[in-house]
Amino acid sequence: MSRVAVIGAGSWGTAVSCLVAQNADEVVLWSHGQGSADAINQTHHNPRYLADVELPANVHATGDLAGAALGCSAVVLAAPSTHLRNISHELAESLGPDVPVLVLTKGIEAGTGLLMSEVAASELCGEQRVAALSGPNHAEEVSLKMFSAAVLASPSEEIGELLRAYVATPTFRVYLSDDLRGVETCGAVKNVIAIACGVCAGLGLGDNTLAAVMTRGIAEIGRIVSATGGKPMTCMGLAGMGDLVATCTSEHSRNRRFGEAFVKGTALEDFERETHMVVEGARAAVSVRELAHARGVEVPLVDSVWDLIHGSASIDSVVSSLSGRAPNIEFYGMGQRPASN
Repeated sequence: MSRVAVIGAGSWGTAVSCLVAQNADEVVLWSHGQGSADAINQTHHNPRYLADVELPANVHATGDLAGAALGCSAVVLAAPSTHLRNISHELAESLGPDVPVLVLTKGIEAGTGLLMSEVAASELCGEQRVAALSGPNHAEEVSLKMFSAAVLASPSEEIGELLRAYVATPTFRVYLSDDLRGVETCGAVKNVIAIACGVCAGLGLGDNTLAAVMTRGIAEIGRIVSATGGKPMTCMGLAGMGDLVATCTSEHSRNRRFGEAFVKGTALEDFERETHMVVEGARAAVSVRELAHARGVEVPLVDSVWDLIHGSASIDSVVSSLSGRAPNIEFYGMGQRPASN
């Protein structure tokens, strides 16, 4: 009997529990709060996220974190980035030492510069068993079994294959990668770029501007990946350009939607309260900026999003600063030659 715990009953955790249910005998979906778990078990619908999606019969929810992990064949972490360390710490006592862990959370931890897989591994004491899944995968479409593709990065090919067997389905194609750092860095930074695209859309700046922001965004991602030891080519794949396109253009993207709402005067706290969703890009703007500055990497788009959300800069001043920059060679900072400005 295979038993997989999905930790986090948000939209992505709910969607992935539907995927895993096609491959595992039992799926335990952990929800923060027993009341939500009870509602899921009674109706087989998550009342707050993807409410129209009927959960498979072999999915049941619980508010007991330790109980969810006991006896599991694998664990999937789908908690917000700000809670991942505490949740991983609590899981450590009840999780077997050889149980593989798949991290869905995207972000870089502020203060430490650690990727989410590194945060989980530091609490669960096992880097080799921790992998990450990323790609252009909106939960709304995955839950409806619309065709999607993702990349699963793992330091161990054996662990990667084992975890892929739990999440891959005929409509959810999963590729393997050994570039954990590159895949996760792409997933963290693209959320910041999506906020920038939302701001541009909210200002009515047009398709040319959005295309320019997205492609210069992938250049920023590539410089960070290169500076931190990842493979720049990863940025051209599902975790990089694939996820960037989906997150920067889709109506499902909370990061893009927040950028549009921000232009109209909606504060971050108000947006998250109204949508019941965490805008990961707003947090990543802090941690990615810290990491980039510490490594001497130029990230004008990330800096601009930070200035808008956390630095109280005006939109006009940020737009003026970006448009006034002198262009460099297109792919500077990724091994071609040092930046000249």
